[in-house]
Amino acid sequence: MCRTALLAALYIWSYCLVALCGKSASQNISVSRNIEKKKDLSYIESKFSLRIPENPVEDVCHLVPGQETSVADCNFNHTSKTFVIVHGWTVIGMFESWVPKLVKALYDREPDSNVIVVNWLARSSLHYSMSADFTKQVGEDIAAFVNWMEEQFGYSLDKVHLLGYSLGAHAAGIAGSLTNKKINRITGLDPAGPHFEYADASRRLSPDDAVFVDVLHTYIRGSPDRSIGIQKPVGHVDIYPNGGGFQPGCNIAEALRLIAEKGFHNADQLLKCSHERSIHLFIDSLLYEEKPIMAYRCNSRETFERGLCLSCRKNRCNNLGYKVKRVRSKRNSKMYLKTRAYAPYKVFHFQVKIHFFGKLNITTTNQPFRISFYGTKKDSENIAFVMPEISTNKTSSFLVYTEDDLGDLLMVKLQWEKDSFFSLSNWWDIPEFSIRVVRIKAGETQKKLVFCSQNGFFSLQKGGRVAEFMRCREKKHNATDS
Repeated sequence: MCRTALLAALYIWSYCLVALCGKSASQNISVSRNIEKKKDLSYIESKFSLRIPENPVEDVCHLVPGQETSVADCNFNHTSKTFVIVHGWTVIGMFESWVPKLVKALYDREPDSNVIVVNWLARSSLHYSMSADFTKQVGEDIAAFVNWMEEQFGYSLDKVHLLGYSLGAHAAGIAGSLTNKKINRITGLDPAGPHFEYADASRRLSPDDAVFVDVLHTYIRGSPDRSIGIQKPVGHVDIYPNGGGFQPGCNIAEALRLIAEKGFHNADQLLKCSHERSIHLFIDSLLYEEKPIMAYRCNSRETFERGLCLSCRKNRCNNLGYKVKRVRSKRNSKMYLKTRAYAPYKVFHFQVKIHFFGKLNITTTNQPFRISFYGTKKDSENIAFVMPEISTNKTSSFLVYTEDDLGDLLMVKLQWEKDSFFSLSNWWDIPEFSIRVVRIKAGETQKKLVFCSQNGFFSLQKGGRVAEFMRCREKKHNATDS
């Protein structure tokens, strides 16, 4: 009888161990170990270097999770904001040259802040797929560090801004999903595409990972999941400079020039250039506060190229980078812009609308044009562009941008370039259209201007004379509109 009771007691105890509160024994043991892990942070492999303004290149002091004295020794500023930089995959196993540049730019803009660089070089210099898998552990390390700072010192997560590049963007996202309270902001700098394009939100950067998530996509060429940068929007605001493809200045000729001048260790620049441009655009936003780069909400790159998305109504335009305006909508906000090849990257966007009149029904495609703007500050001449389609009695819209602030526009010139000598078109079959006005909208100032032909209309012919249009007088402007 006693033996039976003992066996029954053991059975009940075993059952409780397995099923207590709906959890298995292994789960309870795992939870117990996690609690122990939280108390002992020595398992964290990532290193947290608090860089200083006087020496943005070197790791002179490390904040060690679990060691309170390290925070005081590194002179951590508890009253100011903290930037946490998370690098991406690296072939060389060393910090790349952009890291100290970003550190310096952050301190230039926010001198009293803390700029921390997360070092996970040992795990980021493995085969790409292995490093991609390690983003989970790196994210867990960062979350544990941030939670410790909040719990041990009462440091508010409202002051924390994570900046993650490539694989580092997803590590930052995972960290944000694991912190006890929401991190204030995460900036994704061209988050990596391979292994993440179709991944669940829990494994990559997503809008739920912080109070506000903004993302720059600068290298999304190729099919999904083979693109170096992730193609789909993964933040509250996703900005695609130059459509997210090759960035200006990142061509084969430029890569060959760097190799010739500085050696073969720059051979990877053709791939890195566009990917890394996301970082330099963010640095630009820190250094050129008086020249904010504007981005415009649009459904597609093709629509933006037609100049149809230069409106700033209802949060349709925004600043790129540090001073982005926080927009939190139910759906992702995709934004586009053009940039220069070198810093400062800001350009000025214009939508040009032209109605083509004619007696004959003519449609022609992919026509080369040149347009010139003359303003109160500067002129910008012979800007080449291609008109996708011109049709009789239809309005065409296209996007033009200038590298300089021209001031108020006074005059516009337009030329329809002739075909090359080897073109198959016949010289006696040259199309001709009439133009009365040219309408222009400036994206940066939101001004709308109308330019009139001095003779009432201008006959524009392929390879013919340059058409000139002056600012319309108010009365003539209204008459033209009607």
